[in-house]
Amino acid sequence: MDDEGITAMAVIFLAGGCYWGVEAYIRAIPGVLTTRVGFANGWTVGPTYTEVCTGTTGHAETVEVTFDPPALSLDNLLFLFFAAIDPTTRDAQGHDIGTQYRTGIYYTDPADAPVIQAVVAEVGRRYAAPIVTEVLPLTGFYPAEEAHQSYLEKNPGGYCHIPRTTIESVAAKAAYVGRIRALDDLAYAVTQEAATEAPFTNEFDHTFAPGIYVDAVSGEPLFVSSDKYDSGCGWQAFTRPIDPGRLVTRADLSFGRVRTEVRAAGSDSHLGHVFTDGPPERGGLRYCINSAALRFVPVAEMAEQGYGDLVGLCTPPGG
Repeated sequence: MDDEGITAMAVIFLAGGCYWGVEAYIRAIPGVLTTRVGFANGWTVGPTYTEVCTGTTGHAETVEVTFDPPALSLDNLLFLFFAAIDPTTRDAQGHDIGTQYRTGIYYTDPADAPVIQAVVAEVGRRYAAPIVTEVLPLTGFYPAEEAHQSYLEKNPGGYCHIPRTTIESVAAKAAYVGRIRALDDLAYAVTQEAATEAPFTNEFDHTFAPGIYVDAVSGEPLFVSSDKYDSGCGWQAFTRPIDPGRLVTRADLSFGRVRTEVRAAGSDSHLGHVFTDGPPERGGLRYCINSAALRFVPVAEMAEQGYGDLVGLCTPPGG
């Protein structure tokens, strides 16, 4: 690597529960150069994994992250980090409980402190409970044993408190991190946290004007007005997407029900669910989609916004 590349590298230390999953998640972010797991900010010297697991050494399981600031800014890296952890839970993540599983951001460059605090404040606005992730200078970091480095690459079926789908989708989120951060609170909760907006009062429930509906994050066209109908369910209903390849579906077992979640393939944003109680004469599907996950582009504005080639789709069959 040349001198310019070396100068561009930066380092931050992130604690987010069991470091096996945190490392795998962070390694998948474009712009991250290297990672190394270990133990930070405790009061013993050279602790082993077994010693740290007792909770008596004061250390947090931590990932040393070396990244390339021109490709990945510190604030965007931290925003993606917060997307994978629960920053409101003290001394626990997932099923792991203990001070070694606390969340923290440890820095070596004092200039990073205000950047970190600004991100914490921004993230804090998304939660009702206070953020308990500690922000401190690094006071010591000891690499873990070699068996723990890149653990999930060596043990693909190993334990991970971060959902595998979250790890697999982080590259997509990284591509749109600026747009995700700019979402209002409702759109963020729906697209990033799989929340559901209120029925009957959401923005596009009664919108049937000609046009297309695009991903609120990526701008990719997903649905068209000619495939929309009033299902009476309180949310937008479409009989089909513009292109099935632009959507992905996943089993959703939340709330004690079995449903099929619909997400945008490009941005990995949560959109809603698909059901099999749609109009039989139009395929039998009902794509029940949150308004906050989409942006409506009226037909008169489609050409100006770059969607002119889709204008013909906005006319209903026989229209």
